[in-house]
Amino acid sequence: MIIKNNIDEIQSYLSDASNYSGYCDSVCFPESDEEIIELLKSCSKDKIRVTVSGNGTGLTGSRVPEGGIVIFTGRLNKILELNETQKYVVAQPGVILKDLQDFVEEKKLFYPPDPTERNCFIGATVATNSSGARTFKYGPTRDYILAIKVILADGDVINIERGQYKTNGYEALLTTENGRIISFELPKYEMPATKNTAGYFCKENMDLIDLFIGSEGTLGIITQIKLKLIDFTDEVLSCVVFFNSENDALNFIDEARKLSKSDNLIDARGLEFFDEYSLQFLQKDYPNIPAVAKSAVWFEQELIVSGDDITSAWLELIIKHNGMEEESWIAVDKKEQEKFKDFRHAISWKVNEYITQRGLKKVGTDVAVPNDRFRDFYNWCKRKVKDADLKYVVYGHFGNSHPHLNMLPENHDQYLLAKKIYAEICAEAAGQKGTVSAEHGIGKLKRDYLYSMYGENVIKEMARIKLIFDPDSILSIGNIFDEKYLH
Repeated sequence: MIIKNNIDEIQSYLSDASNYSGYCDSVCFPESDEEIIELLKSCSKDKIRVTVSGNGTGLTGSRVPEGGIVIFTGRLNKILELNETQKYVVAQPGVILKDLQDFVEEKKLFYPPDPTERNCFIGATVATNSSGARTFKYGPTRDYILAIKVILADGDVINIERGQYKTNGYEALLTTENGRIISFELPKYEMPATKNTAGYFCKENMDLIDLFIGSEGTLGIITQIKLKLIDFTDEVLSCVVFFNSENDALNFIDEARKLSKSDNLIDARGLEFFDEYSLQFLQKDYPNIPAVAKSAVWFEQELIVSGDDITSAWLELIIKHNGMEEESWIAVDKKEQEKFKDFRHAISWKVNEYITQRGLKKVGTDVAVPNDRFRDFYNWCKRKVKDADLKYVVYGHFGNSHPHLNMLPENHDQYLLAKKIYAEICAEAAGQKGTVSAEHGIGKLKRDYLYSMYGENVIKEMARIKLIFDPDSILSIGNIFDEKYLH
């Protein structure tokens, strides 16, 4: 196993895409479960902190260390098994999402979860329960996890298959490879019904595999993952529709959402929104964006039935809501569809570029609220930012009532103002029975917002669960909740 401690060699492991940075004594590059087990046994004995690191594409500081050592999972990067009959794949955590998706698609199989950054590690997507545009139809990463192998802080191992360990109400029991029985009671709190990755997944009569999915490296290190696959089709209608008014675009999304959840020809797998300022932000790189466009919607749908009928149904909906059908972009082949994905992802990296150039940290929401509250909530958020005279762009997963409102401060004072507004938006989302983090997790940057969502008693209960699996408090300290709750 390679271990590096020269600051020049480990610098790239001390930050993530949010520009949040930290420090550590060394970075370890294990190539087997056995090496991780020995590392954890040693660190547990000596009370040395261990931060689990993926590929650094996250936006919450989750992989950023605050002392101790880093375990980088990039050398655990093998696809171990593909079963085309039973439709599953087994992979190590360091496999890159894009590589895995390309691999299974060659066999006409499909892994739906699609975080915006496809260079992330599969293990990190499980640790954060990642999702993306296709979550609208297919759900988050959690829905595709069939089994995981987890190495606990003391080096013991738990193998969990979905359906193997279910709670009796809130009473839970697990058995490790060494025969140790872990018995505990889950916290009792209500999670939002929205798309959500805020804190531990806990509910009555749950499958215990879900406790580890989205736990952000705080309960153990996931070293093997069995993923469910579905049939792949390359016959997909992909379209970017431009609108002269934002209200028309939002009405279009509202109706497309309802039709997609009913027995109808229209069955979107994603409904993505871009506001006027997002389009202006992208205009230089995409000069064919209509100059008069005030918003846009990108949707996709598999052409399982007659493609002509589906296209006609969408065209009718576009015309009904005053979409600019002549100026809209339509793609039915994979090459053109990839260009549309690049268009969707370009706004995210351009925002990151803008923030990095000014030496600031990103201030972009990851909130979601129930569909029936979304329009009022969205308009409230925009008013808050406009009244503060801050530049901003809004884009994101409006099919899931999940906006990415990115404030664009130009200096440190504006950054502090943006942070204040961000906190107010998170509090309002929680008050609307939504979440402060719909897809990126909590990490270290959103701990205070999780507190505002659940309150201190629930945070203490989450910390209690962590201490059951990590009694020496060494794993990914600072993720999800403050270290003070572990004492």
